[in-house]
Amino acid sequence: MKFLIAAALASLALNASMAQEMSYGQAEYLNSCAVCHGVDGKGDGPLGDELVKRPADLTRLSKNNGGEFPYWRVFAMIDGRTMVPEHGERDMPVWGRQFLPDDVKKYGPNAGEIVTTERIHNLAGYVQALQR
Repeated sequence: MKFLIAAALASLALNASMAQEMSYGQAEYLNSCAVCHGVDGKGDGPLGDELVKRPADLTRLSKNNGGEFPYWRVFAMIDGRTMVPEHGERDMPVWGRQFLPDDVKKYGPNAGEIVTTERIHNLAGYVQALQR
């Protein structure tokens, strides 16, 4: 019994240390994006086959943009609230609208917008870290 308790405590400590090593952007990505884009960002998530258009390989954004990461384009795509409807439908959720209601409820209208924007910055930064 003591061994099981010790093993359980060691497991909790390991999970806690792993959680501390994970950035906010990575946690948000795994929670919101990986189901379509895949854990490694290669567009191979479990829901990818269910979509009309296959999710983008996020690891190649810099390569496809002349070696420079298109930070503000990625930020705008994730946020989605400023996308022009005349430019066509988007398969990807509008994460700015998805995040905002809960953030406003938790932090108030002004702070909620700030928190939502920061969440999107964290995501864009994590996508930048996925570049190969």
